[in-house]
Amino acid sequence: MALIVQKFGGSSVANAERMFNVARIISETYKKGNDVVVVLSAQGDTTDDLIAKAKEINPNASKREMDMLLSTGEQISVSLCAMALESMGFQAVSLTGWQAGMLTDSNYSAARIKRVRAERIQKELDKKKIVLVTGFQGINKYDDVTTLGRGGSDTSAVALAAALHADLCQIYTDVDGVYTADPRKVTGAKKLEEITFDEMLELASLGAQVLHNRSVEMAKRYNVNLEVLSSLSGKPGTKVKEVVKTMEKTHVSGVAKDTNVARVALIGLEDRPGIAFKIFSLLAKEKINVDIILQSIGRDASKDISFTVSQDDMERAQQVMAANQELIGFKSLEATNKVAKISIVGAGMVNNSGVASKMFEALFSAGININMISTSEIKVSVLVAERDAERAVQAIHDRFFNEFGSGN
Repeated sequence: MALIVQKFGGSSVANAERMFNVARIISETYKKGNDVVVVLSAQGDTTDDLIAKAKEINPNASKREMDMLLSTGEQISVSLCAMALESMGFQAVSLTGWQAGMLTDSNYSAARIKRVRAERIQKELDKKKIVLVTGFQGINKYDDVTTLGRGGSDTSAVALAAALHADLCQIYTDVDGVYTADPRKVTGAKKLEEITFDEMLELASLGAQVLHNRSVEMAKRYNVNLEVLSSLSGKPGTKVKEVVKTMEKTHVSGVAKDTNVARVALIGLEDRPGIAFKIFSLLAKEKINVDIILQSIGRDASKDISFTVSQDDMERAQQVMAANQELIGFKSLEATNKVAKISIVGAGMVNNSGVASKMFEALFSAGININMISTSEIKVSVLVAERDAERAVQAIHDRFFNEFGSGN
């Protein structure tokens, strides 16, 4: 007998038919003699609908009240699923985040899990009940409901798996595993049997929407046995683990696209020490995260510095730079959100020469210009024009994952 945590996304429980399908998957796992804890997201577009309702009443509602509102979506899902299981003859109990002992900090709308007190869950499991827990939410030290931000149900599931020392944590989605690229948009995308935590974390952080990056971080930290699979196909999924069998052979595991990117360029900076420190310390004080940075070679006592931020931070970054133009000492500022970041990820890249050149060759052959480049041990990212993003992903994917091999 094993303890298995299963998480189902909003599309998996979007209507009555799909809810009964999820209940069937849960019951089959339970009938095999396993203890089962289930984490559910809100049904379909419920969260978006709730946000729209809030805007009708108060477009500037406090984050605390938004958390109180948005947490109801998951409560609907777990109660309905418990009812479905009861109708099938199984004992089930639904719990909110606070009933399940999910304790968080007080950063409303983007709370972090501090610890999990799983005693209530364990008591229900000891009674041989299937336990259904609301994803995406917890409770802070003030006894206020908090939410974990978009994708937080993945994090809820992994946190429960870690706290309960579960044998397996299964994340059910609308795709049947982790692919070399988004199979809904890229022709020839291949499903991976397994992928490392580091690769999955990079892909999740770079725009792949299969798993939330915080859930992958937590799974790696607590060595949670993680699997991504479909609630609809019934096919085997993708294992996410510390070490994979093909690590020595793998050059590239996936291609990701991130369109939530903006580029800011400072033109005509004085070519003297300390300028970069001034720029990025000012941005850090405003909690603006910077990703790719490019500095030109100084000529005629001046240089240019470009950097990328999220689109949400672009306007604020411009304001901070403009307000400190005299302190920094630049002639002009340019900013655009019409860009996209395309990345390749692979644990074996660091030991295989020529990977980056193949990526650049693919973009050259497709007539796509590169604006900026960033590299690490397991990834290469480039910034391209937003209009070229989908073509870029397809061209790079074709270069690395054609009919002659995979990831080579």
